[in-house]
This record gives sequence, C-alpha cells and structure tokens, in this order.
Amino acid sequence: MIAEEQLRNLKNISYQAAGVYENTRFEKIHNVVFDDSNVASAIVAAEIASLIRTKQEENLPCVLGLATGSSPIKVYEELVRLHKEEGLSFENVVTFNLDEYYPMTKQNVQSYHYFMHEYLFNHIDIKPENVNIPKGDLEPDEILDFCVSYEEKIKSYGGLDFQLLGIGRTGHIGFNEPGSHYNSRTRLITLDHLTRSDASGAFLGLENVPKKAITMGVRTVMDAKRIVLLAWGQNKADIVKQTIEGEIDPSVPATYLQQHNNTTFVLNDEAASELTRIKTPWLVGPCDWTHELTKKAVFWLCDHTSKSILRLTDKDYNDNGMEGLLSHEGSSYDLNIKMFNELQHTISGWPGGKPNADDTNRPERAAPAKKRVIIFSPHPDDDVISMGGTFDRLVEQGHEVHVVYQTSGNIAVSNHEALKFAEVAASFDENNDLYNKIIDSINNNEEYVVDAPEVRALKGLIRQKESVAATRFVGIPDSQAHFLNLPFYETGTIKKNPLGQEDVDIMCDIIRAIKPHQIYAAGDLADPHGTHKVCLDALFEALKVLKPESFMEDCWVWLYRGAWHEWAMHEIEMAVPMSPDQVLRKRRAIFYHQSQKDGVMFQGDDSREFWVRAEERNKETAAKYHQLGLADYAAIEAFRRYYY
Repeated sequence: MIAEEQLRNLKNISYQAAGVYENTRFEKIHNVVFDDSNVASAIVAAEIASLIRTKQEENLPCVLGLATGSSPIKVYEELVRLHKEEGLSFENVVTFNLDEYYPMTKQNVQSYHYFMHEYLFNHIDIKPENVNIPKGDLEPDEILDFCVSYEEKIKSYGGLDFQLLGIGRTGHIGFNEPGSHYNSRTRLITLDHLTRSDASGAFLGLENVPKKAITMGVRTVMDAKRIVLLAWGQNKADIVKQTIEGEIDPSVPATYLQQHNNTTFVLNDEAASELTRIKTPWLVGPCDWTHELTKKAVFWLCDHTSKSILRLTDKDYNDNGMEGLLSHEGSSYDLNIKMFNELQHTISGWPGGKPNADDTNRPERAAPAKKRVIIFSPHPDDDVISMGGTFDRLVEQGHEVHVVYQTSGNIAVSNHEALKFAEVAASFDENNDLYNKIIDSINNNEEYVVDAPEVRALKGLIRQKESVAATRFVGIPDSQAHFLNLPFYETGTIKKNPLGQEDVDIMCDIIRAIKPHQIYAAGDLADPHGTHKVCLDALFEALKVLKPESFMEDCWVWLYRGAWHEWAMHEIEMAVPMSPDQVLRKRRAIFYHQSQKDGVMFQGDDSREFWVRAEERNKETAAKYHQLGLADYAAIEAFRRYYY
C-alpha cells in the first residue's frame, strides 16, 4: 500500500528520476522500470493530471485517449483520488476510448463502456458529452459511418494530446491485432484467438467472448502527441522484449511505436524481466557482479552452452561477456565449484528442517524439530497444486501443518457444477425452499449477472469441502484447515474490492493464533485475475504489524509459485525433491478439487489442466537441476525465502 503523503508527492517525480535504468543499444523505445506497479501508476496519473491543469490554464480542452483492461486500473483510481482529495477537475477533458467488443451492449458488465464508468467516469466531474467510447451495439450497416465520424471527432479536437495504452500478448495495441497496417484507422476487426483466450475468464468461457471489436487504428494512436504504454507482470515479459528490442513488424503491431518520438513504456520488474539489460546485463556492458547476478549468469551460461556447471571453462565465460566475472572470482574452476556447492545446498528432503543435523548448509533450521507450519493458499487448491509434495512431506515428518485458505474461490465454480450439487441435495428433500431457490436462481440467471447470495454460498461450500477432502488425504485433521473468506474477494464478480484493514486484521489473527515457525505463501504474481497478489499483499501487511511480536523472531517465510510460472534457477533457495510415488500422491490430492477439473474457468493462457501444469513444471525443475550436474530426481518443488 502506498502512503497518502507519498502519493501526493508523486506528481513532482519525473519518469527519468523514478526509473532505474537507461536505454541501451538493444532498445528502440524509451522505457522505465519500477519495482511497484502502484507507484508507477500513480506517476502516470500525475503526468495526466499535470497535462489537464496545463490545458486548463491555457483555456483549452485536454484530449485523452484511454485504455481498458487490468493495466490502467490503478491509474484511474489515482485520478479519482486526485479529483476527490486535491480538486482535480475534468470539466475541460475530452476522452476517446480505444476500443469496444462487438456486438456488445453498454449495459453488459463486460463492456468497456461499463468498465470506464465503473472505474473512472462515475467518480469524476467529466461532462457526459465529452466521453467517447466506440459503440458495440451498432447495426452492421452503421459501423462504417460510425468509424469515420469517430475519426473526424478526434481530428476536430486537434488530435489526442495523450494516449494511454496497454499491450496484449499478441502485441496488439487497442485491438489492432497482428497484421494491422500502419495507416489503419478506426474500424471493425476480428479478434485473434489468443486475445479471446486471454479474455475467456472474464466471460466465463471462450465461447462467450465476442469474435469482433471496433478499435482505433494504428495511425490514430500514432498521431497522439504523447503515448504511455503500461505493462505489468511476467506474462507480458516476452512481448515487451519483442516490442522494445525487435524489428518493426506488422505481426507485432506494438513495434510501430518505435517510430513515435514521444513514447514511454512504463513497466514493473516482471514485465521488464526479459529485456537484455535486465536478463543478461553482461551482454550489454560492465556489471556490478553481485552474488545474485553471479548465480544468474552462471546458470544462464550452462543453458547457453548446454554444459553442466563443473564443465564450464574460462573460454565459455570469456566468449559470453563474462570476463569481468572471471577476473572478479579468480578462475572458472573456483567459481564453478562455488556455484555447484551452493546449488546443491538448496536441495533438501526435509522442508521443515532435519532434526539433530548440522544445518549450516541446509535451507531450513534443524530446531525446533517439530514446527508449527502455516500454508497460505489464495484459492482452495493452490496448496496442493503448488506445493502438494512438500505439504505431504511436512505432514509425514511430523510437523503441525495448518492450511489457511484465504478466499472462498466461489466465482471459479461454474453454474452447471453448482446446479449438479443443488439438484442432488434437493432430491433428498424436494420441499426444501433453499435448494429450490438455488436451482431456480441458476436456471434463470441472466447473462453476467452476479450470483444470488445463496448460489455464491453453495459454490463456496463446494470448494471448501473439496479442500477438506484433499487435506484429509494428505493427513491433517479438519481442525487444521482454516477458511478466512477475506472480504476483499467476496464481491461475487471478477472485480474485487481493494485490500482493506479488515483483511489484514483477519490475517494477523490467524497468524497470532497458530504462532508458526514456518509460513508458506503464494508468490506467483502471474495469476491472471490478481487474487494471488492481493493475498500476498495481505500477508506482507500482516507481517509488518506482527514483526515486533516475540513469536515472529522464530518465523521464516517461504514463497512458492503457483500454476503459471516457476522460480528462475538463481532465485531458488529451497528445492524439495519428490519420488515418483509422491508425484502420484500430489496428483491424487489435486483431483479432490473436482469442480476445477475438466473445464477450468480461470486458467489464464495455458490450456492444460492445473494438475498437468504442476506436474510438468515440477519435472522440468528437476530436469534443470540434473542438466546443471545434480542428481536426477523425478520432480522438484521450489521455494524462495522472503525476509521481512
């Protein structure tokens, strides 16, 4: 969370001061990188606010091109705060949105018309006649005339003063999909399958995502006087690199921005992680060879040369821009042994610490021999999906393991799944008003309407009982499975409330009650709907509150990754190997979550089921250890320690 006084001062910070890196010879678009996307969003909002005020002083309209999606949400929230708390007026602002699904009514909660009013327009003093959003409910023979008039209206204001963009994984800006021409203007387009797949969670299935959209053209965007593109998260890293470092290519429309003379990409660490100067800075120039960067470089070199650590030579280092590292470390022989030993020491079959053992080179402490452990699970299945083998090992080795499910996960249960359970229950008591009410509500539910409270309760109960079945299988009593139902999540829609004090208080209460020696939490911020990040923020805020308490001196925090990505090899600090039998036990534990099998509603950009992803990821991690010269395990779960 950003302190209010910090937010008030952000408008005085330039991108150049806030960013951490300069452009390099590899990069063709100016960009700045932040470790906190909230701070970055507030700075972008400050630039927009400054532009609005400058135009007001000149008695001119401020013409803004606006984007939708998750990336600009915090920008809009900050603009609303500036309006309500600092008197920023939008009376001179004229807005043009980039795009809208087609066909799509304004009233549909998935429409961008609904989105913009929900996040911005309903909370500021903009004149309704100054809001322009492509219409998704036009008749086919009206579309061309509308698109022409949309362009003419933008031109009548002298063009866009500022264009805010996101970027899709196809490289689209607006809905200008691969193949869009540089001179394209506002038009009806067909959406790429990947774009529709990325949106499928919000529409509760790919089949519900419109196949077309009306979008501003590339040339319309490029005519803007100033462009700022926002990109957050690991899943944007590849396309960000391709856009910033690649050649201009119509198959990646965002690369056209290389030709704009006033564009800035605003990125967080994850979105920038594939840029050459960040991923492999030794290929750019001299490096400050920190311990972390040294590990990263050695493991990269192994992958690049297809060699294990102990087979690397001085020539391998010198040929790949690492001569500075060799001079710093002495020789490849000494460095290789050092890195090999360090990687070897991350492997432990005792995630809770091995009793009565020398723990000098082990990832966890030996004492106390029996630890109290909390596994925080954002959704009611992340525990077994992400660390089911480690969970099983902790229980087997006698630790007191508590699983704490932070949210109900109720929106991830489909209507047909809930109907099945309601009809089974109703068959035992046909006169039960509650069951019949639930059945009627599901059968009569209008498109994208929030579930009735009774339906949401049933869906939450389905996930809760699946979780208890899985934890029983692993071997912990029901009393050690806890369901927090954090309030931020319980909106009944994909849009969640901001993290609040009540959420943090609930987290503090469960930690105080258990007084753990270990906490495991989801550090996977690639979750497509952001729940993992909010749950992690809730833990971090709770740790700040609890840090002065004496029992926290003995508490270590380990972060696992979820279903979308694994830790990079240089980031792993504890690797828990699994035997083939344990791999199968983990699979069986995941299978207890039947509502999430054979048709996952929120699976992101990967069509594989969660159990398949988890299993293959664990096998890939084990293979990487083996390729680096370590033992050949069936699978490995990986963790990184968090220091608070």
